[in-house]
Amino acid sequence: MGRTKKDYYQILGVERSATTEEIKKAFRRVARETHPDANPDDVDAEARFKLAAEAYEVLSNPERRQRYDRGDTIDLSDLFQGMGGLDDLLRSVFGDSGLFGSRPYRPPRGRDVLVRAQVTLEEAAFGTETTVEYEAATTCDNCSGSGASPGTQPITCPDCGGAGQVRMAQRSVFGTMMSVTTCPTCGGEGTLIADPCPLCAGSGATAERVTVTVEVPPGVSTGTRLRLSGRGESGGRAGHSGDLFVEIVVDEDPRFERHESDLVHRTTIGIAEAALGTRIDVPTLEGETISLDIPRGTQPNSTFTLNGQGMTHLGRRTRGDLIVAVEVTVPQDLEPEEEDLLRRWAELRGERTDRPASTG
Repeated sequence: MGRTKKDYYQILGVERSATTEEIKKAFRRVARETHPDANPDDVDAEARFKLAAEAYEVLSNPERRQRYDRGDTIDLSDLFQGMGGLDDLLRSVFGDSGLFGSRPYRPPRGRDVLVRAQVTLEEAAFGTETTVEYEAATTCDNCSGSGASPGTQPITCPDCGGAGQVRMAQRSVFGTMMSVTTCPTCGGEGTLIADPCPLCAGSGATAERVTVTVEVPPGVSTGTRLRLSGRGESGGRAGHSGDLFVEIVVDEDPRFERHESDLVHRTTIGIAEAALGTRIDVPTLEGETISLDIPRGTQPNSTFTLNGQGMTHLGRRTRGDLIVAVEVTVPQDLEPEEEDLLRRWAELRGERTDRPASTG
């Protein structure tokens, strides 16, 4: 091979300070891009792929890399001889599946299910237990999800011996290389159904109406989604069930406006009550009332806070506040006696009233 002058670092697209893992990652990328099987119309692909393999063989070996960096001669003449060196190299980088081998079989997963549950504001504040119903594919009771008729069992796939994968020899420009692929006979499951269950036709799942009890935690709001793992649709035989998602819808309550964990209760008082002070009853989430003193001289749009009387914070034991917003109403229709009293009051206050007194 002689004294090498090829820039292996440039061939793999890495810095000279690259780690062994970075070099391996770069070779994976370049090998997939330049392999002749991926470039059937490119006559130069074989040469580029061989060069990338050569660069990786040198730079992935600390002793060879050190010699390369010093400029020493490196003999790689046996790298592409038959299926030995190159096949071992690719297996060390890509595993038994090879460069374009199939992924290991993964059991199917059932679909997720989304349902909605409606709760009152009080239930949302303190938590509750509710039930939801939905249609879903569930594990077949007749065969217990095996897919085989009662009294029988799935049989081991004769082609893969239950492994779900088979090794295949592939001819390439570099000789014969071995790869691992999903068994075409059993589809990767490793078993076959000789006598299918008559109820589910061998699928291991049937459609059912499902009822589930759901624990709603304190502090939820509209849009909160609760996840129940494994309560979705069945994945059939050898599969995993999906998840159930319960989306919460909280009813409006005419007594309160919700602002995250705080509640606002709006109420009105008269002019005299605002000026002289009064006491009002404020409703609470528990269905009781709290007596609230309104001080003399309360102005319109005043607010008063009742600490810890709001919604429970989700995931915590503490609660928000209940804010009482007070509006002052101005009477529009006055009786003669009321008007006379109000005019006398205005005179005492030095306030002008432009309209004449009503005649009643």
